[in-house]
Amino acid sequence: MNKLEYKLDTFEGPLDLLLHLIEKNKFNIFDIPIVQITEQYLAYLDTMEEDMDVMSDFLVMAATLISIKSRMLLPKEEKEEEEEEDPRSELVKSLLEYKMYKYASYELKDMSYDAGNSFYKSETIPPEVKQIKQEVDPGELLQDITMQKLNEIFQTLLRREIDRVDPVRSKFGTIKRDEIRLEDKMVEIRNEIRGLKSINFRTLLGSRRGKVNLIVSFLAILELMKSGVLVIRQDEMFGDIMIDSLE
Repeated sequence: MNKLEYKLDTFEGPLDLLLHLIEKNKFNIFDIPIVQITEQYLAYLDTMEEDMDVMSDFLVMAATLISIKSRMLLPKEEKEEEEEEDPRSELVKSLLEYKMYKYASYELKDMSYDAGNSFYKSETIPPEVKQIKQEVDPGELLQDITMQKLNEIFQTLLRREIDRVDPVRSKFGTIKRDEIRLEDKMVEIRNEIRGLKSINFRTLLGSRRGKVNLIVSFLAILELMKSGVLVIRQDEMFGDIMIDSLE
């Protein structure tokens, strides 16, 4: 019998050691030769020089392998009608889960390493330039957009919210929400669209749920347009109304 030689690596646990032996021998993880893997596992334990706290987990796995090995060596009864469950199934499941998390940790480590190599240039805009505020012409902001067109879209979305109300469940009772402040909604929308172009006005409002939320969001857009944070345009007749952030 040939003598097996092992390189003393550091393994994070019994599953890590088992996975190493399976990959080293190119075994099929779904059809583990339990006799061979148990022999190699026990031979490796003989070479370990760890304290009992570390060794205890490895010894528990050794007992599990021996139990599986014994069950597989027992003769099967021919009278059994139902197919007997493979004694290795739980072990295979644990190995697959461990392998998945192990390689996921490698991906996270690589992402962390790549992020560490990213450098950003600090802001170098002179304070006097940064403080310059472009004067806003409300007429230029509105262009060909009329309040009537904006109101038509608003009314359409408002009717959609009313249609969503369940006539039966709505009578069960209501849960009162905290009041939605216009200032908070302006900050929310401003952060959401900052630096973006060609945002569909209907889509932006349509993502708001609730009648009060929809009304306050509409007022917030008008206030942001008035203060020059965004501009509303319509590129073609009867086309969608688009929003561009000026920040």
